[in-house]
Amino acid sequence: MDLDGRVVLITGGGNGIGAAMARRFVEERPELVVVTDIDMNAATEVAGAIGGEAHPLDVTDGDATRALVTDIENRHGRIDLFCANAGIGPDGTLGSGDEKWDRVWQVNVMSHVHGFRAVLPGMLERGSGYLLATVSAAGLLTNIGAVQYTVSKHAALALAEWVAVTFGARGIRVSALCPQFVLTSLYEELAAGLTEEGLDSLGEVLTPEATAEATVAGIAEEKFLILPHPEVSGYVTAKANDHDRWISGMQRLQDTWLAEPPGV
Repeated sequence: MDLDGRVVLITGGGNGIGAAMARRFVEERPELVVVTDIDMNAATEVAGAIGGEAHPLDVTDGDATRALVTDIENRHGRIDLFCANAGIGPDGTLGSGDEKWDRVWQVNVMSHVHGFRAVLPGMLERGSGYLLATVSAAGLLTNIGAVQYTVSKHAALALAEWVAVTFGARGIRVSALCPQFVLTSLYEELAAGLTEEGLDSLGEVLTPEATAEATVAGIAEEKFLILPHPEVSGYVTAKANDHDRWISGMQRLQDTWLAEPPGV
């Protein structure tokens, strides 16, 4: 997709990857970039810097998501690119209470369901539209020590894949953005629980800006998997070729990464 003249909506656009996307997208001359975030001050700051619109949005609220999409469509005619970018994690254990599990599920998975459900009718009617899901390499692999994050990102990837299969022949394009480590608050949470050896073995930690640059390139090529860290492709291949060996390798990696063994 060429972003020139497009109407774009980004959830979780007030900081991190979402804010970097907004700033990078505007260089492609879209008609409008709509920045949404639960933190309205953050959304307003980003939107103000790029000449976009800012709206508060709790992505776990399906009615609010639908109302916002309807408002944008009524005033601007359409949404060409919907970026389901909001996400939380990665703290928590298997034994974390149901409230923790549900919160991560609502933000990392159901927010994509709400967004896609809101924008797809208009896109299907027009016969064109683009959905971008910010997932993670954790959705293809596993994030050591982050069970809710890993499980929810697998689900978000599965949803994006299902939508691509189901609606691709009707003009809907879908991309899943799957970076490894990006210098955001989520990375800082993860890094706090790693050993020095673990930190040294993470590989390149990309900036949000580099991730946004890879995203623009992936959308231009209409690639399903956008991999800002190209080595992820090799990891996925190794996993598919010998799953047992891959799990054994991840077990050894866990022993060197985590300052403390994971609890139940």
